Amino acid sequence: MTLSVRHGASDVPAIAWLPPDAIRPPPVVLFGHGGSGHKAIDRHRRMGSRLAGEFGIAAMAIDGPYHGDRAVPGDGPLDYQRRVIDDGPVAVHERMRDDWLSVLSAAVDAELVDGEAVGYLGVSMGARYGMALCAALGPRLRVAVIGKFGLSAPDPMMAAMAADSLIRRSATRITAPVLHHVQWDDEVFTLDGQLELFGLLASPLKQLRGRPGRHAVTRADDENNWLEHLVQNLRRESAAG
Repeated sequence: MTLSVRHGASDVPAIAWLPPDAIRPPPVVLFGHGGSGHKAIDRHRRMGSRLAGEFGIAAMAIDGPYHGDRAVPGDGPLDYQRRVIDDGPVAVHERMRDDWLSVLSAAVDAELVDGEAVGYLGVSMGARYGMALCAALGPRLRVAVIGKFGLSAPDPMMAAMAADSLIRRSATRITAPVLHHVQWDDEVFTLDGQLELFGLLASPLKQLRGRPGRHAVTRADDENNWLEHLVQNLRRESAAG
């Protein structure tokens, strides 16, 4: 289902995959898409459908800054980078965090999801804008998968969009189990920067998954691994509750 949530002076477009015939609000995984993507990319549709249909877990996604339904008419795929830089990277990170919190709150109020059992999945730009959100969720965050993102990037535009101090602080506040996926031959984010981010994560149950290949490479078994990590931890928390 699609929905739009008012936050401040703007609407936040969102999409949700909900388990059929749920007796009570289910746990939820929040999806963050990569650069030049949008909330309804094929990966989100595949994984959202599986979470809802096979495991009884809801999923939600919103468009990133200047992406999808929030794109500026006439912009090209990479024009969002200049707009983020012009807005101020820290302000954009914080706005995305607050957009997500508003959407989650609205879904909880509508009894669509359980706001106390939340997971997050985001790679590349989805990891960038998910870090502050994961930190802000505190104990409500029960599991996270982040990947293909680190604290250094050779491309000047990518470096200019960084909010490293915010990301570093956020990483030290994330204590839920984290699976950090690293592409060993990533040309967008350096290996050292990705490993440095992993080292900052405060979770005592963090895992590092390293795969050969460049930034855009994702294998079917990668998605299966991410899904398994999310489901195992959300089901464990649901059973404990």
